[in-house]
Amino acid sequence: MAQQPTAASGGPRRDVLGHDVMRTITDLDELARLVRDVRDEELYVRWSKGPARDLAHTQSSRDELTGVRLPGLSANPLAVEPWWGERPLRLWVARRLYDYRHLPKRRGPQTRPWVLAGTEIGRGPDNEPLVICRRPIAWIADGVLAEADKLVDSQAVRNWGPLDRG
Repeated sequence: MAQQPTAASGGPRRDVLGHDVMRTITDLDELARLVRDVRDEELYVRWSKGPARDLAHTQSSRDELTGVRLPGLSANPLAVEPWWGERPLRLWVARRLYDYRHLPKRRGPQTRPWVLAGTEIGRGPDNEPLVICRRPIAWIADGVLAEADKLVDSQAVRNWGPLDRG
């Protein structure tokens, strides 16, 4: 199980809003550099209330449609696929965030994106990776989400949006 920061009391450290204390990625270029520079671990983005909650017990998710418990955390890979070619890494990571930006509205304001290093152990009902977190890495700031929205919206594609079923 991944190690988490601990306070003197032995529990996870929290900020004044109750979020886990870890590094925060503050711009899209920083996220792109992280994806570019990390070669020895698989990186994923997860939208949840954070590592302390996700890693406290079984590292599992629940299928929203059926309620079935899934054997891992649902997450999205940040690794660039070969078919992406020489296209900008910045656009790749923007797209990975853009597709799920609706989740805080659906799951509550404490739902935030964060980056983790993990191991894929299966696939969920939407073919999403189910992972076991080896190491929480960083929160992704709201400003990064705004940058991602702006970049994706600037593409010459119409009628394209997040993967929101609602």
